[in-house]
Amino acid sequence: REAAMKMLKAKLYQREIEQQEKELLEIRGEQKEIGWGSQIRSYVFHPYSMVKDHRTSTESGNVQGVMDGDLDPFIDAYLRSRIS
Repeated sequence: REAAMKMLKAKLYQREIEQQEKELLEIRGEQKEIGWGSQIRSYVFHPYSMVKDHRTSTESGNVQGVMDGDLDPFIDAYLRSRIS
């Protein structure tokens, strides 16, 4: 009886661990490899100034503003793209 109870507890524990791992994978979503060509934005400082978000094709000519944290146009465009 004790051995059966230990086996049952072990199986329940293993099932709980698998459930938690599944939930974590759902939360994390798809992970992409970080490498050349996988960047979200491109920053061009010279010969002209432009920042381009490759997910939404949003562009800004104010590179310094973006570098200082003015990301609202990019955030807004990304959120709008997720809705539609």
